[in-house]
Parts: sequence; C-alpha cells; structure tokens
Amino acid sequence: MAAAAASNLKRVTLELGGKSPLVVFNDADITKAAEIAHAAAFANGGQCCVAGTRTYVQSAIYDKFVRRATELAQRRSVGNPYDDVDQGPQVDQEMFDKVMSYIACGKAEGARCVAGGARVGDSGYYIAPTVFADVQDGMKIAKEEIFGPVQSILKFETFDEVVDRANDTTYGLGAGVVTNDISLALAFVKHARVGSVWINTYDYVTSQTPFGGYKNSGIGRELGEEGILPYLETKTVTISLPKKLPA
Repeated sequence: MAAAAASNLKRVTLELGGKSPLVVFNDADITKAAEIAHAAAFANGGQCCVAGTRTYVQSAIYDKFVRRATELAQRRSVGNPYDDVDQGPQVDQEMFDKVMSYIACGKAEGARCVAGGARVGDSGYYIAPTVFADVQDGMKIAKEEIFGPVQSILKFETFDEVVDRANDTTYGLGAGVVTNDISLALAFVKHARVGSVWINTYDYVTSQTPFGGYKNSGIGRELGEEGILPYLETKTVTISLPKKLPA
C-alpha cells in the first residue's frame, strides 16, 4: 500500500494474517469435530493464514475433545516432506525460533501442554504438533498469530459468550463452526466478523468462493466475481439529449 501510494496509486488488495476461531458445540460428533479441528490447526505445519488455531469447545464435551485432539496430535508424523509423513519443517530458522518461543510462553502463562511442546530431532526446523488445553483468551498463544503447529483449546459455556470471544481479535480472516444444528450454525455465521465461515468443515476454498479478511486480515477479495473487480475500471457516460428529437 505504501509503495502504491508513493508511486502510481494503483489499487491494492491484501490478504493478511489471522487468528481464526473454530467453535465446537456440545451436539457435535466428537471424533469428527476433533479431526476437523486437527486439520484446521496443523495443515501445512500450521503455516497457513487462515489456520484455525483457536479451538473453542463447549463445556459438556470439552474433556473428551481434548483427549481426542491429544491422540491425533501424538499420532501425526513429522519429518522430511519428501517421505511419507503428515508434517514437514517450519520454513526457516527465524520461524522455528518464533514458534518455539510461543510454545515456551504458553507453558509459562499456565496453559496445559497435552501434546508436543518440543522440537523433533536435533537438526532441521521440525516441531512436534503441539496442543494446549485450558487456554485463556488473554494468553499470548490465544491472541497472536503463531504460524506454526500449535493448537489452543479453550472452553466456553453459551452461544453469546463464544460469539463475543471469537470476535474479540484484531483479525477477521476465517472461522469455523461444528454442530448438527443448522440454525445454530447459521446464527454463528451471522455474527462472526470474518471473511469466510465454514460449517462442519474447514478451509474449503474453491475458485468460485471469494476469499479475504475483515479488520487487520486485509482488504479486498481473491477468487469469485469479487476477485475480478479490482482489475476492472468503471466508465460513466452521460449524454444530454433534447427533450424532443427532430423528425
């Protein structure tokens, strides 16, 4: 944006970062919900702008969900991406160090590390899929984008509560909701201040679905008709005609 403003004033669309919430309600199938949340948090080693790293789980199923999420993370294989593994390395030393510092901060602030929490091996940029339970909204791992394989699981009680907490962020790229109640899901969609919401799935993007963020997650959209519009110019033509045309 600064470069465009200082040069030719071309329009700029920006798809930026996120701290996306995934909300799991009591009526959800725990096994399916945990798998959706696992993929949302750990795809591409967590190096994903729309990663669902804030997993909000309603209280009645919270403990069972945490156990299932822990099992999935512990089973996730990490190693050379050219081998048959689920997760490769972080992109470089800088990002490796950054992610490890967030993991250390989560432990220091009192979150319960139930899986991972350490590097894998003694060389390379490999980090074990890490799951934190009993995370509070004010913790650094719940507020800042980590861009690594770290899932924070938070407990909630009511719909109104979780909507407010999910929206209490400077970001607004994506969100997910897992429930068998479509009315509940659509109510969450209505109130979520994000560019994309996925119901009983996550990060499912096609060439027809506009993608972009609210707030600090960017401006403009990619994909869909809305993704074409920034490349177009609109021309207005105004013609003055006599009230009565000559014969």
